[in-house]
Amino acid sequence: MKKLVVLTGAGISAESGIQTFRDSNGLWEGHDVMEVATPEGWKKNPELVLEFYNQRRRQASTVKPNAAHYHLAELEKHFDVTIVTQNIDPLHEMAGSKKVVHLHGELFKSQSSLDPSLVYDIEGWELKKGDKCEKGSQLRPFVVWFGEPVLKMEEAIEIAAEADIFAIIGTSLVVYPAASLIGYTKPEISKYIVDIKVPHVGFVENLTAIESTASQGTGKLKEILINNEL
Repeated sequence: MKKLVVLTGAGISAESGIQTFRDSNGLWEGHDVMEVATPEGWKKNPELVLEFYNQRRRQASTVKPNAAHYHLAELEKHFDVTIVTQNIDPLHEMAGSKKVVHLHGELFKSQSSLDPSLVYDIEGWELKKGDKCEKGSQLRPFVVWFGEPVLKMEEAIEIAAEADIFAIIGTSLVVYPAASLIGYTKPEISKYIVDIKVPHVGFVENLTAIESTASQGTGKLKEILINNEL
């Protein structure tokens, strides 16, 4: 089976009703991202950060995968698919995708604020002040905040470098280092980009653009891959 690697961003989850991290005025539901998505914000007001992500979890628990997520899961019948996602929601897994690398963490997991290697599943949607790891430190959201290293980036680079086909779905390619992944693919392989407004990626060999919503565009992509890439 050919190795298909897919980089996904906020656009694929937006159609399920997941609110996107950034909007035009730099706020997320009235919060400056520096207050709720940085180590400094956590140190200053952990209660605010915990409540912010509790609400994200509460909202995410009410949504379902959309057609784009299911199209990618169905492609596993034909390709060795690995999804590298910038999203922290579990929608890819819910749709049935088996190999998903979360670059920016996972919403329904918590992490020790003392030992980052200690990661736990969150039951329900609440993470509270006083919830502690086995070493006695407060649990924090298992999310890569601004200013923190993307620890899975090296793994993602290796995956991209081994791809036989590479696709990008629902990302504006402005968030680095994830946006740089296409640069690690082999020049000769087929590359596809699906977005309602296809971002500029510079000169990339063998690139096909599909300007469409994530769900419709991923459906078109599935047809192209099955017809042309098997």
